[in-house]
Amino acid sequence: MLRVGLTGGIGCGKTTVSLLFSRFDIPIIDADDISHSLVTRGSPALQDIQNTFGKDVLLENGELNRPVLKTKIFSNSEQKKRLEAILHPRIFQEISIQLQSFSAPYCIVSIPLLFETESQALVNRILVVDCDIKTQIERVQKRDNLSIECIQAIISHQVSAEFRKANADDILDNSQNNAALAEQIKKLHNFYLSLSC
Repeated sequence: MLRVGLTGGIGCGKTTVSLLFSRFDIPIIDADDISHSLVTRGSPALQDIQNTFGKDVLLENGELNRPVLKTKIFSNSEQKKRLEAILHPRIFQEISIQLQSFSAPYCIVSIPLLFETESQALVNRILVVDCDIKTQIERVQKRDNLSIECIQAIISHQVSAEFRKANADDILDNSQNNAALAEQIKKLHNFYLSLSC
């Protein structure tokens, strides 16, 4: 089975791309979804996060306070490394398990930090979704209600768009509307099917 690694900067549209590929009945493994499932209330990973970062990373109901944690890790690179040490081994273990369960011609493995975690060996091809930085910031503001400073800090911790595109096998331009994106994905779907034969 062909493994296509999907990556891109925050707000570039990885979730939309995954959704459009899933309409072709292509299995999607999403590192962000796995990460969210790992930190549910009472989970071992969430307990490790609380022990590492303090009780203020939890809401009163025991769930993760994501804005507080984001502020802590994106203002301190050492704190970011601590969080990654808790989550990344668990995430990649779950990705490996899921990869064994598919029998489709190809699958999409969405890993936002594919290059940052040096995980290229997990996949056969790298698909980068890209858009201009102004659009990125606007989308993240609308979606996550974060400050521009916080969004810029997140972007600065990711590899540059130029690096991603230089190391991509395939690039999707998500600067326009979903119809234009869907047309690009339809072509890529047929291309990936041809590669998987």
